[in-house]
Amino acid sequence: MPVSLAHSRSIPEFRAIALAAIGTASFAFANPAMAETESLAPFDAADLGVEFDSEFERATSADDAASRIPVLPQDIENFGPAAEIGSVSSVAPLVALQGKALIPTGPPKPFSARLVVSQFVDAPIAGDADDTIRYSGRADAYIDIGGSNFGLDDSWTITLRPEFTWGETSNGEIGLIPNNTALFRPEGAGDFDLSASISKRWKSGTKLTIGKINILDISGMLPIVESDGHYGFQNLGLALPPTAVVPNTMTGAQLEIPTKNFIYRFWVFDPDSQYERTGFETAFESGVAFMAAAAYKARIGKMPGIYNVALVGSTRDSFAVDILPRALTPPPQPIGTFGNESGELALQLSAYQFIKLYPEAPGKGWGILARFQASRGDPTFLDYSGYFGISGNPRKRPQDRFGLAYFQYSLTDELVDDIAFRLPIEDERGVEAFYTVGFAKGFELTVNAQVIDSAVAFRDTGVLVGARLTAAF
Repeated sequence: MPVSLAHSRSIPEFRAIALAAIGTASFAFANPAMAETESLAPFDAADLGVEFDSEFERATSADDAASRIPVLPQDIENFGPAAEIGSVSSVAPLVALQGKALIPTGPPKPFSARLVVSQFVDAPIAGDADDTIRYSGRADAYIDIGGSNFGLDDSWTITLRPEFTWGETSNGEIGLIPNNTALFRPEGAGDFDLSASISKRWKSGTKLTIGKINILDISGMLPIVESDGHYGFQNLGLALPPTAVVPNTMTGAQLEIPTKNFIYRFWVFDPDSQYERTGFETAFESGVAFMAAAAYKARIGKMPGIYNVALVGSTRDSFAVDILPRALTPPPQPIGTFGNESGELALQLSAYQFIKLYPEAPGKGWGILARFQASRGDPTFLDYSGYFGISGNPRKRPQDRFGLAYFQYSLTDELVDDIAFRLPIEDERGVEAFYTVGFAKGFELTVNAQVIDSAVAFRDTGVLVGARLTAAF
């Protein structure tokens, strides 16, 4: 009988009931008037891909606030506080081109705040996993405080990012990679975290951010993908592709430089995850990590796209102990051979290209997404990964969204060999499909299905189905 490597987090019953009641009440009293498509951008389809530089910052609408957020499994539901984000960390600098992420922010605001809450129900229906129905949820607040509130101008911004989860997750029940990005948590971690950073934006559009940064927010700004756990794809392999180098919550500095044809991004950060930390506990004790990326703002015909190349690495002397779950920890040297190299380096290539845009619904359309990453393989425990697929809005209901994509991940051969005596591992691959119905302003209901051929060799291919109700305030 397969050994379950999943981890479930329970909460007091009264808290679960209260949170469910809030979500139900929100559902019941939501304004059902979203029959017509809102104009999410002040320009038509032909303008897309020409003007999306420094002015498009966080990329959300005040009314249709789509937050952009959360990365690998806990004991196998946990690839540590970081399941990282290769293409996210590198492509995110772009301003997303589609839907909720296509809104120019205009002049800096002295204060803004929004809340996004999602509730999940899912159950395995095929494979070795128990077919238990599980309920869970996640709430994220996004607070920006302009510099005018503390004696500076509003080119300065303090960002606060509290997040909270509850309930039980099916992460780790089928695949190695979490099937629910929003519910991923580091092994043994709690349900609450807070990130805080300060940023400065110059008139040229150049932006510098320093502090504890929630990288998960950036993933939702990827054009076409637009997935962060609350929206879009749910599997971590698509919503927040892991690299095993960049943590999902980090302490460091990010520099973004937009030009006419490119967006350049440079990061320097602590390679250790800062989840549930202030950012000062580790103080670069594991080395220094970096990311350098260039995103090209392309146009094929009249359709915009983003093509990105990035280098990610660190001076880490050993594998990321805080990221790799205990079940995958290799035996110590000289018995084990993995982790005896120093320094990490990975190459990431990604492409996000619109195929069709709808003039009658600015910012809406559909396109293709693709990504590939390869690393040296030691001490980085993923040696290659990738995905490809399509996503976007149906023309007859542009307030809805759909997506279909394939993903694959490979653990480093040395690590696979070292742990083969207790846990046989192979490549993990899967397919995810979702459809989101925008039924009221700020409210969305998503149905999701995933077919996963687990990296855990003795597991049968599994199928997971679920639903997600998301409310943005």
